[in-house]
Amino acid sequence: MQQVTDTILLIRPANFGYNTETASSNAFQNNVELSPNQIKDKSLLEFDKVVKQLRENFINVIVFDDTISPIKPDAIFPNNWASYHHDGKVLLYPMAATNRRLERRTDIINYLSKEFEISETIDLSHHEKKGKYLESTGSIIFDHVNKIAYACLSERTNKELLLEVCDLLKYKPIHFNALDDKNKAIYHTNVMMCITENTAIVCLESIKDASEKKIVTDSLTRSGHQIIDISLKQVKALAGNMLGVINKMGDRILVMSKTAHESLNTDQINNISEHSKILPLDVSTIEKIGGGSIRCMIAEIFLQKKP
Repeated sequence: MQQVTDTILLIRPANFGYNTETASSNAFQNNVELSPNQIKDKSLLEFDKVVKQLRENFINVIVFDDTISPIKPDAIFPNNWASYHHDGKVLLYPMAATNRRLERRTDIINYLSKEFEISETIDLSHHEKKGKYLESTGSIIFDHVNKIAYACLSERTNKELLLEVCDLLKYKPIHFNALDDKNKAIYHTNVMMCITENTAIVCLESIKDASEKKIVTDSLTRSGHQIIDISLKQVKALAGNMLGVINKMGDRILVMSKTAHESLNTDQINNISEHSKILPLDVSTIEKIGGGSIRCMIAEIFLQKKP
């Protein structure tokens, strides 16, 4: 079992833009004064540069093109509709926004099945009919080595579905409530928490309940993670939205946005650098309009490669 992957999947957007369907629950989105063509051009420039920089750092990147139709403004965030696990399971998740449900693509699963061992595809999207949502690794931070699943509950992260996924994968659930600076539920766990092999970047300030905070910190400490506490101000800079990966030489790299990197203090950078190389990437247009940063743009592949 690996905590961090050596293979990642990204979707090159066709119609990236401000998603009105998700704005009510995502406080990180901003409606900017740019034309659709300007947004498209800027987001594609950022996306292509990200892929180039990831590959220059010898990270194995699989890129799919978004389909032009139907229009999917958030297709650039593939980490929300599927997760790909060590045991060959692929899980498809129920999404809150109706236009985001269009992002689930069987052609991607079929392609991956030719390269990787897929034992079972489990489709949980039927829960959408009951108004219950769980948005994959946006909602859940998996500690794969210790088989723990962390999740802050929100409109997009349903407790019952979290327990169902944990039962399917045989993981221990740890759920809690996390609030932003306006006392609004943080929409996805992966904007306030990131777990690598040795570190846990987490905004403890957002967990208001003392008993819940203790459960989270005790669990992270017991599992051998050095806690790097970030502030709510840093969460607003999407400093929680990071992802650890391994490159082809076995180097540990922590991928984060340029905005997130600039928000970190010297001690935080030094603590992270003890365990991982930091790779800051400029996705300022994407994160400002989309309300998600570089981690949201990456789906992790833990499936075993076919011979």
